[in-house]
Amino acid sequence: MTPTDLPNAPSGSAERADWARANTLTRFVPHKVVREDRADGTIILSSGYDMPSVAPNTGAWLHDWAKRAPERIAVSERWSDGEGWRDVTYAELLAQVRAVASSLLARGLGQADTIAIMSGNGVDHLILSLAAQYIGVPVVPLAEQYSLIVEAHPRLTFVLDKVRPKMAFVDDAARYSAALALPELDGVEVVAARGEGPRKVTPMAELLKGDPSVDLDAAHAKVGPDTLAKILFTSGSSSDPKGVLTTHRMMCVNQAQMGVVLPFLDDRPPATTDWLPWNHVFGGSHNVNMMLSHGGTLIVDSGKPTGPGFATTLKNRTDRPGTLVFNVPVGFGMLVEALADKREQREKIFGDLDLIFYAGASLPQEVWEGLERYCLEVRGGLPLMISSWGLTETAPACLMVHEPIGRSGVVGVPLPGVSVKLIPDADMRCEIRVKGPNVMPGYFNDPDKTKAAFDEEGFFITGDAVRFVDPQDAERGLIFDGRVSEDFKLDTGTWVQAGNLRMAALKELTGLAQDVVICGHDRGEVGLFVFPAPGAANLDEVAGGAVADAHLMARIEERLRAMNSRVTGSAKRITRALILAEPPSLKDHEITDKGSLNIRKVLTRRADLLERLYDNEDPALIRV
Repeated sequence: MTPTDLPNAPSGSAERADWARANTLTRFVPHKVVREDRADGTIILSSGYDMPSVAPNTGAWLHDWAKRAPERIAVSERWSDGEGWRDVTYAELLAQVRAVASSLLARGLGQADTIAIMSGNGVDHLILSLAAQYIGVPVVPLAEQYSLIVEAHPRLTFVLDKVRPKMAFVDDAARYSAALALPELDGVEVVAARGEGPRKVTPMAELLKGDPSVDLDAAHAKVGPDTLAKILFTSGSSSDPKGVLTTHRMMCVNQAQMGVVLPFLDDRPPATTDWLPWNHVFGGSHNVNMMLSHGGTLIVDSGKPTGPGFATTLKNRTDRPGTLVFNVPVGFGMLVEALADKREQREKIFGDLDLIFYAGASLPQEVWEGLERYCLEVRGGLPLMISSWGLTETAPACLMVHEPIGRSGVVGVPLPGVSVKLIPDADMRCEIRVKGPNVMPGYFNDPDKTKAAFDEEGFFITGDAVRFVDPQDAERGLIFDGRVSEDFKLDTGTWVQAGNLRMAALKELTGLAQDVVICGHDRGEVGLFVFPAPGAANLDEVAGGAVADAHLMARIEERLRAMNSRVTGSAKRITRALILAEPPSLKDHEITDKGSLNIRKVLTRRADLLERLYDNEDPALIRV
């Protein structure tokens, strides 16, 4: 039997949810929502489930599981030569964390210091991070491309100047030599797992020796819920990166919240083979801590959803598939396509799954259904297939789907302890604000931005928008509906929902555009900057930074006219476009570390092209 031979689920959303519920093998609890409708139209949602007890710090998880399951593998990664695995049990992890923590104490590091982690995921990265948290020293995990790509060094120096670390870590000093030579690291102790760099390097093995002269237990006893664990820098999609103060309370509470609504995590030890980067809250706080808090096994995947990187991911997930799969939509799309004719690999990867979890964007429904087919084929039933919503500032999960719904696009209902404030407009598109013990206390050394981030009731202003699946039934969940902070008004006073319009334009221009920027703030019409897809534009035909390729201009005009024909209103119609010759600049911060566009930087850096977009006489202008 092939996946296409399997019976299809119903097409209606309610019927599909019932079908998914009947076919889901994973234990779950149904959505339960408490709703308050205020006189001013504001809606407050909260969970109908109570908060459980919460660990006081991340070190408590290590002590717990080192006692309960000392020989269970806590973390694993392939050796650097690609042969065999480096497995660390919970007993070994606790011992190594305590050894490194004592070495840090002996060097005089304390809660007022920081450690910058400049390389990507790895066992040594995790040990150092947990050791620092064990004694209350906050770590600052940074995107590895900040260090590896010379053009991104200004972003690296921006953060180093801000946090002034006392120690910096890389996994390979030779590979990171260009970054380690930066003057911002003068006087900073550099620790490396291996290799030699342009300055003196302390081997990680030296820290692992420990130092018995310090009172480690006394230092650990001072680490409480309000102790700072991490400073996570946002990707800066609309402004310069901000350092999010992440406490032990935030991370420990968030795992307890999710544990209530994902009860299967306690049925058997979870395991995941995961590539998501630890400088982001999804990979580094959500996924890593889910394994540690539930005594699970974290398999570090050195791959990623790119051409060569995906082959590594596929090999790792075949060898060590795990019970939970986390990914972004493009990664799941690549997985469905790659396994179409590989029955044996499908059996290994999907044969023991309890959870398929996507985040970062909406999963295309055809990809969702492809995953369903593989699971039904291999297991005769479905894992829990869900998504969530949250931000770096919320540790991250605030909303979560935790019952079978049979469809993509829903981000869920509030977790226990979370209150959600919804401020609807006339079309019931709601700005969403949140309050709860998993919400940050503020931004690093930035009291003005901290104050501006919260409203008069103490709700964090997220800048995101959501809609109800069913306005009459909050338990069916919410759908993410773009960024309110990206929206703008035309000079007529009409609001443009830029995030949604951007996604529609990208879909319409498939094959022609790699990315687009919606323009038109205080203008009379909506315009579009187009970054052409590789090979789509004749770059010999460029006029002052804009592509004047007549053939591509005509194709884009045709697609946009077709798009406009299906909508009404000036806020949804793109009437002009300009094709940009220069790709987004990493050096000038037009690209975030997530690979997304920093829209504000694009518009300000290319202000001259923005003026040309609204010049009807410009020869490169596409009029629609």
